[in-house]
Amino acid sequence: MERTIALIGFGEAGSTFAKAAGWEALALAFDINPARRAVMEEAGVVACATAECALSDADIVLCLVTADSALPVAQDYAALLKPGAVWCDMNSVAPDTKRDAARAVEAAGGRYVDVAVLAPVNPARMNVPLLLSGEHAGQAEAMLRAAGFTKTRVVGDDIGRASAIKMIRSIMVKGIEALTAEMMLAATRADVVDEVLSSLDASEKSDSWFVRAEYNVERMTTHGLRRAAEMEESAKTLIGLGIDPLMTSGTVKRQREQAGKAIDFKLERTEVA
Repeated sequence: MERTIALIGFGEAGSTFAKAAGWEALALAFDINPARRAVMEEAGVVACATAECALSDADIVLCLVTADSALPVAQDYAALLKPGAVWCDMNSVAPDTKRDAARAVEAAGGRYVDVAVLAPVNPARMNVPLLLSGEHAGQAEAMLRAAGFTKTRVVGDDIGRASAIKMIRSIMVKGIEALTAEMMLAATRADVVDEVLSSLDASEKSDSWFVRAEYNVERMTTHGLRRAAEMEESAKTLIGLGIDPLMTSGTVKRQREQAGKAIDFKLERTEVA
């Protein structure tokens, strides 16, 4: 790693990457929380008191702030970039937010790249899967690999494509977590945890998501009304146990809405590194 790297935001992701990669003095870091300075020093990076200090000579920037700060940070700090600097927006935000941030960075002479982080940074560290999109994604991929990231993949030239993959994927990943919580609250109160989990284990299939997605959507199209009625009774069960059926009520609505309607989607397998 010979290029100067700037870390904007030095929370869990920034500190994890810096320590795992061993960038030390090649990396300059800035965080609006002064308490993070001690963590920067522990990681061996240059702790900057201002964003200008971190950005003025950086060839590549890793923006790792909170989701609500991603756009304001891009807009406020774009003018501090060295001409041609690559701004890797690694924040978990909507495609439209990334496109707005890209306009600010590009207008200031920077090169914006949409980066989606597809897994928790711990314990993956530098092996965390990264998807990149945008006109400068290829250049950014080479720089990120030189910086120590091992699992990078360019998914297109359009800003927002990488984040769309992550955000839509999160509907399932985080949705399953929320559904699991709703199920376990109910199973615990009804004292049927072992039976419910054993039943799920018995019916679990190992099909790929290409198969499962097609099957699940077909089930809704064919049996959505009946399933919606069943889920209404599940919602009543939750209410009877004193649990607000937040996820289950949404399932009722989606099942009923999709009944008789096919979703026209194209299944095209993508090799994932």
